Amino acid sequence: MKHPITLKSPEEIEILRQAGKKLSSIIKELSRSLKSGITTQEVDAVAEKLIASHNTQPAFKGYRGFPGCICISLNQEVVHGIPGEKVINEGDLVKLDVGIIYKNYYADTALTLGVGKISPQLQNLLDVTRESLYKGIAQAKVNNHLSDISHAVQAHAEKNHFSVVRSAGRCMKSRKSRTSDHRIAVRS
Repeated sequence: MKHPITLKSPEEIEILRQAGKKLSSIIKELSRSLKSGITTQEVDAVAEKLIASHNTQPAFKGYRGFPGCICISLNQEVVHGIPGEKVINEGDLVKLDVGIIYKNYYADTALTLGVGKISPQLQNLLDVTRESLYKGIAQAKVNNHLSDISHAVQAHAEKNHFSVVRSAGRCMKSRKSRTSDHRIAVRS
């Protein structure tokens, strides 16, 4: 069954803009809480307080039984990790996926951050991933297709010796080393 795209009114677009600004603020504050020694459950608790302080609700909590306010994944985990007792360490990659509900509208974002000093290989992974994102965004234009976006992302990743996640069971990792544990959440 097809689901038509519903155009939003100027008022709805303004609510979505406000939701996005609130989420941006939450993410910036939450990012500052990441430090070596904190558990993913503690990060989730910080997120819950931040979300409430912005007069919003967590979009993920309770969704299909999900126990956390945010999804948080470490290192090799691609996305949608469940907050728990895992401890964040210096040099880890942390993936935050945060969604909020504001005035019955959803805002959702995800980002990957390094904790403290990360290796040059991981920094390269973050840099190439960001560049791939912008290559894809540049293809989001009239008369292009979703495949134009995914091709731009994949081509840039592969040009830099990385591959792209094709399913939940695979992830982007360096082609330079078969034993590399450096993976990232980039989907085609």
